[in-house]
Parts: sequence; structure tokens; C-alpha cells
Amino acid sequence: MKKILVVDDAELNRELLHDILKDDYITEMAADGEEALEKLREYQHEISALLLDLRMPKMDGFAVIEEMQKNGWIQRIPILIISSEYAIEIENRCFQLGVSDFIHKPFESSLVRNRVKNAIKLFTYKNQLEQKVEEQAATLEKQYQIIQLQAEKLREAKPFNLLMMEFSAAILEVETKLKVLNAEFSQEYNRNPFESIKSRLKSPESIYEKLERKGFPVTLKSIRDNLTDVAGVRVICSFPDDIYRLAELFSKQDDILVIKRKDYIKNPKSNGYRSLHLILDVPIFLSHGKKYMKVEIQFRTIAMDFWASLEHKLKYKKVVEDTDEIVRRLKECADSIEKLDHQMQEIRNKIDLSKD
Repeated sequence: MKKILVVDDAELNRELLHDILKDDYITEMAADGEEALEKLREYQHEISALLLDLRMPKMDGFAVIEEMQKNGWIQRIPILIISSEYAIEIENRCFQLGVSDFIHKPFESSLVRNRVKNAIKLFTYKNQLEQKVEEQAATLEKQYQIIQLQAEKLREAKPFNLLMMEFSAAILEVETKLKVLNAEFSQEYNRNPFESIKSRLKSPESIYEKLERKGFPVTLKSIRDNLTDVAGVRVICSFPDDIYRLAELFSKQDDILVIKRKDYIKNPKSNGYRSLHLILDVPIFLSHGKKYMKVEIQFRTIAMDFWASLEHKLKYKKVVEDTDEIVRRLKECADSIEKLDHQMQEIRNKIDLSKD
């Protein structure tokens, strides 16, 4: 049986509550706030609930709550106020201090039992959840430390650094091809097919974490065989048709091999994400010969990229309020962006036709 502490300067109230709860709980009694604190110090890990009168000699209920806050007991022990008052300001003050519920006088047996049972159950769930969160946080911290350690080992390994150099070379090859196309379009059509290029190499931490998460061995061969996004290039275009034109031109180059194509523009993800992804085998030329390296290219319009940046912040930010509402509004923005991209493209097409 769980133990509860009943604190009231009126002996009759203490006895009444004892009689109501004796079949379900072991009841400890205290006649004032000072005695209540002594009991709390003695039984703090055993007490499942505190039934507390507010108006008492020596030390009132508010002073008891204050001491419980200082000692951290209020986080583990639900407080139910015993009161004959129904003043809204008193109840609001108590709830602001962390009180769980009220038991009003005169006592109604079934109401008392249900309020005590519910308060204990709620705190039990809360404490279990907090414990799970702490355990998960400790596990994540341990995993993070392992990832950091393994990533440091990768950084110090010469073969790994050589592999990263090769991926960097592949990025340079892609960037050069894009710049050549950009220069050609500037001369032929008096406009540029893209606005900007962004590139990145996956960090050793991200590489190790992804291999572990997918159950692949952490070896150089595994990185080559199983990861397609170690080298990444993002191409930001003004209009959707520029995306498809560039992708087609890349796919037709005889030294480029298209491994996979994912069209999230025509088939957006459920959250509204839109982009065209190409996984390519790109040749690099080293002192000992030619070698193919995988590079992922993502093609987006300016609006798509702005949306993806905002969605990324939501995904990786630790504390965000009203997440569901933000997700819903982001989806609405994605739909609006799709319409805007096509409207802007139609306007550009009309401008081009008028020039002709």
C-alpha cells in the first residue's frame, strides 16, 4: 500500500481523511507545518501524496510548499490542498505554486478517493516519463561521445583523409561542369540557368553515425559502397524548367553516370519538401589514373531552398512550441511556393516570347 501524509491542525479532519483512505493507503498524520516537514524528511521517498491544510499554527501550508520547492520534493510528491475556501485567487495561487488538486470541506468520500488516486497516478506517469527521458538523454550522450571518439579516429587516419580528398575532387568536377554550362547560357541566351552553387562534404561524425544507424561496417569500402551523399552539391535555380534543363544536360554528358534520380518536385514528400535529386558517378583524374566518385546533386528553386532551410531548423531545433501547427503552416507554404514558382515561370516565358 502506498503511503500518504495528511497535514491538518484539526484532529477531526485528520481522522475523517484517515477513515476514508485507510483501505487503500497507509496514512501518516501531522498537526502543523513543522511536523509535516519532519515527516517529509523522514519519509520523502515513501510518501506518494500530501494532503495539506493551508491555515495552521506555527507554519501554514504555503510555507510548507515553499520548503518543498527548496528541497525539490514538490517535483516528486503531488500536493492536494485541504480547504473550506472556494476563493479563485487562493486556488490560482496554489496552482501556480505547483499544487495538483483541491479537496474541499466537508469531505465527500468517493471524491476524496478519486482525487487522491488520480493525483498519484498522474505523478507516477510523470516521474516514469522523466526517468525515461533522463535514461534516453544519458544514452544519447554516450552515443554522442562514441561518435566523437570514432570521428576523431577517422580524422587521424590517412586513408580516410585521402578518400575525403577524392570526394572533394569530385565536387570540384561537378562545380566546373556547372560553371561551364552557366558561361555558355550567358553567351547563347543572355541569362544564367542557376543563381548559386553550394557544396559540402559530410563530416566524419555524420558519416560514422549514418553507417552505424544503417547497420553498415565503419570502413572505407563501406563508405564508398553504402553512402551516396558524402559529397553534396546544391544548385539553386530561378525557375523549375531550369532545374530539368540542367539535370538533362548533366545526364547526357558521356563521362557522367546517373545512378539514381529522385524527383520530389513532381512527387513532393508528405511534408511539402520539393527538390530534384541526382546521384551521380563522377570521374576524377589522379596521378595514378581515373576514378569514379559518387556525388549527390540537389536542384531547387530559390523558394524551395528557403522553405527547406526553415523546415531543417524545425527538425533539428530541440525545443519548438506548437510543432503541429508549424508543420501544417509549412505544408501550406510549400503548396503556395509551388504555385508561385509556376506563375513566375509563366511570366518569364511571356517576357521571352515578347522579346522574340
